[in-house]
Amino acid sequence: MSDIEQCLPLGKPTRYQDSYDPTLLCPFPRQIKRDEIGLAKELPFGGFDLWTAYELSWLNRTGKPVVAVGEFRFACDTPYLIESKSFKLYLNSFNQTRYPDVAVVAEQMREDLSRASGGEVKAELWGVEDSSRLQVGVLPGDCIDDLDIEVADYRLNPQVLVGAADDESVVAEELHSHLLKSNCLVTSQPDWGSVLIRYQGGKIDREALLRYLISFRRHNEFHEQCVERIFVDLLRFCRPQKLTVYARYTRRGGLDINPFRSNFEEDIDSIRLVRQ
Repeated sequence: MSDIEQCLPLGKPTRYQDSYDPTLLCPFPRQIKRDEIGLAKELPFGGFDLWTAYELSWLNRTGKPVVAVGEFRFACDTPYLIESKSFKLYLNSFNQTRYPDVAVVAEQMREDLSRASGGEVKAELWGVEDSSRLQVGVLPGDCIDDLDIEVADYRLNPQVLVGAADDESVVAEELHSHLLKSNCLVTSQPDWGSVLIRYQGGKIDREALLRYLISFRRHNEFHEQCVERIFVDLLRFCRPQKLTVYARYTRRGGLDINPFRSNFEEDIDSIRLVRQ
């Protein structure tokens, strides 16, 4: 068993706890995987990880259950990301705990997640009747999934991006794909996602880009790490002056993770997709 597997609850028998316990949160150092792609402490991007939690519940003052949806925003420069299974276990620990109102619950979660990640986390909870918060939308720009390409290799291969940018044709465009699939770093369970790439620079060959994204199909890495790897590979091989990479992953255990990285944008819309 690797050092990573030993420190994470993934893939291990778990007894679900329904009384509040912040020690269930399992931080994972971001720098471990950043070292693999040559990222020093000074990052070439800003951004955040946007989590949506669909399975939230606790008890009110009189013991009646309350249910809600939550959104949590972790800045990408926090020293730690939160391993998703531990996040789920932590949220479930609220199930049989009494709180006076939703604001107290949100503040408790904000404090715990900020402490675990090593940086300020934004937490917002709202009622399930507020359907306006999570309307299904579509990613902007051109979808490249209908390109008629032949694919024979499903191992991560950034080399397909070599020469993919035409420096003589400078463009600003938005491209997206729903064919992103990677696997959990520890359990190898499939992670399904859609990715938006917004850039300005030499025009990127769309077939090469699609082959590159498909090459993640057997790659084992957490969602946040995949997005950072895509950003770094595009920056290294295609050299855009401006670059945003934003992925929307399908949920597991009532949680979806949506990492956003950019060297020119500070924020992006939370676009819930049909698979989410």
